[in-house]
Amino acid sequence: MAASRSLATTRKPRSRGPIRKRLLASPGTRIEKDLLGERAVPADALYGIHTVRAVENLGFSGRVLANYPRYISALATVKKAAARANRDAHVIDARRQGAIERACDLLIRGEHLTQFPVDMLAGGGSIAVNMNVNEVIANLACEDLGGARGSYEPVHPKIHVNASQSTADVCHTAVRMTVLGRWSGLRRALNRCVETFRAKAADLRTVVTISRTCLQDASAVSLGELFGGHAAAIARRTGELAQSVRALARINLGGTAIGSGSGASSSYRRAIVKRLNEIAGQKFTLRPNLYDAAQNIDDLAAVSAQLAMLAEVLIKVAQDLRLLSSGPEGGFGEIILPAVQEGSSIFPGKINPVIPEMVLQCCFQVLGCERTTRLALERGELNLNVFEGAAAVNVFDAIAMMDRAVALFEERCVSGIVANKERCRELASRTRY
Repeated sequence: MAASRSLATTRKPRSRGPIRKRLLASPGTRIEKDLLGERAVPADALYGIHTVRAVENLGFSGRVLANYPRYISALATVKKAAARANRDAHVIDARRQGAIERACDLLIRGEHLTQFPVDMLAGGGSIAVNMNVNEVIANLACEDLGGARGSYEPVHPKIHVNASQSTADVCHTAVRMTVLGRWSGLRRALNRCVETFRAKAADLRTVVTISRTCLQDASAVSLGELFGGHAAAIARRTGELAQSVRALARINLGGTAIGSGSGASSSYRRAIVKRLNEIAGQKFTLRPNLYDAAQNIDDLAAVSAQLAMLAEVLIKVAQDLRLLSSGPEGGFGEIILPAVQEGSSIFPGKINPVIPEMVLQCCFQVLGCERTTRLALERGELNLNVFEGAAAVNVFDAIAMMDRAVALFEERCVSGIVANKERCRELASRTRY
């Protein structure tokens, strides 16, 4: 007993936690605090300590938030709507609301893009994205009201900018807003492509060539019929894709983290979707089951699946054009594609089907995006799918790539295709069927 008491009296006091040294700001930095301690933040940065930690700990892909300005604009639109709904619910005052809204307007216009360095594929259910936006808005609002960057007085990124919200419903909603907005450009490109294929089918309806099944000679057929089939397939895929995109107008804003609405007042929840529609000029409605919305991202995966089927159709179309234009001596040689650049560094005068090949490679990438999105859907365990950000960035990328590739395909390939009529007549005359 005495020995035990002696040891007790000489033992050092137990530490209450890690000892952290007080950081001092160096020239060009400021010091901010969070739950884990202190970090130096660039003095002129609109982002703060949460963003700094996310960049240090989670940045690996190079696909940073700054590269997705439409998504930043959508996030700022959600934050602006939340500020109004929080004012309606008496969660924040009119002074803070106004400052937050003015800050959001700057981001909606595309300003301050360099202030969004977080990786879109960071872990934690996109919290790095949400906090990056919260910090930028808070610092802009603080300056608007006469405060200093990093002081978060009188506007705090969590207490005021993120009031009544969770990353789960903010990012969920902004992702769907982004896809809906981005889809309009791809839809126009696809519609132009369909119309150009239809016009080409009409132009080539009198050109008779040979059809092929199993890559073997079959009966004579109008070259225009093949192009008409391409137009029909692309039009059908466009319609199916449009239907899946429209379903994204059902959102979960107000459901907060898991769909329960915990942390948001009933007054806020009644106001938020109305305020979002007011600002965005769109018609969003709530998902029937907000718990389902938090857990399952199959609506987003459905868009990705439709993009993948569109890609598979375009692979078939582009491959057909490569085959029909192959040669000119050793191939099919039935059509001539526009020459857009030299095709070889060693064979003089060689022209390759580079536009269809570009389309093929775009489609390979889109199919890869779809596989990633499907994995994100499958791995969303229990009450929250924390991998929705990975699905989102791959859908964003797939739409953007397809938009540009389809536009180039229509403009620099399909519209300029001409038939090699002599070769087509020669082949048609040889058919035995």
